[in-house]
Amino acid sequence: PTETAMPPTSRAFLARLLHGARNALLVGGIAVSVGFTLGVAAGLLAGYLGRHWDGALSLLMEALYALPGLLLALLLAALMGPGIYSSMLAVGLSMVPAFFRVARAGAMALKAAPFVEAALALGAPPGWVMRRHLLPNLLGPLLVQASLAFAAALLAEAALSYLGLGVQPPNPSLGRMLREAQSFLPLSPYPALVPGLALSLAVLGFNLLGDGLRDRLDPRR
Repeated sequence: PTETAMPPTSRAFLARLLHGARNALLVGGIAVSVGFTLGVAAGLLAGYLGRHWDGALSLLMEALYALPGLLLALLLAALMGPGIYSSMLAVGLSMVPAFFRVARAGAMALKAAPFVEAALALGAPPGWVMRRHLLPNLLGPLLVQASLAFAAALLAEAALSYLGLGVQPPNPSLGRMLREAQSFLPLSPYPALVPGLALSLAVLGFNLLGDGLRDRLDPRR
């Protein structure tokens, strides 16, 4: 085989693997932050204010939830061009409905609590009540959702990079390493095995973290 068809050396492969993992964590962190911020804000407004706010925001979230993440990534790639920023935005927007549902359900359950009614009786505005009373009491389930969403974001980023819509060359990514490793499989399996194993362990770790946070933050325990 020619030199271009040979698998990379161990040192170059390790460097690409570490940089690809860093890019995956960066995309996952920004995407979860986008989904968390937009979803929690919309969920608190819909759950606490209700009426027209609840109807409009719930309809918007249902429309966003019905839009596949890959189709949303294709749309953003057409508008912004394929790259790390469009993949961050696409993965983040696909996570907004999940955070919205958690925040909305919690706000609806807590808005009739005695401490909320006491704050309203003292003249506290709705924004202050949501920020000082509702949000701190919802951090437990929201953190659990964030850890699970991070694992999903890693898989989504790898899928987008595999299809050429995520991180672009020369920046490495785990998804593109898996795609490039297909041509090396007859020569050596490790260019495909190692990135896949790293991605699987990262997803497993964040899922286990979510399970641990759920058990730790459950008030019934």
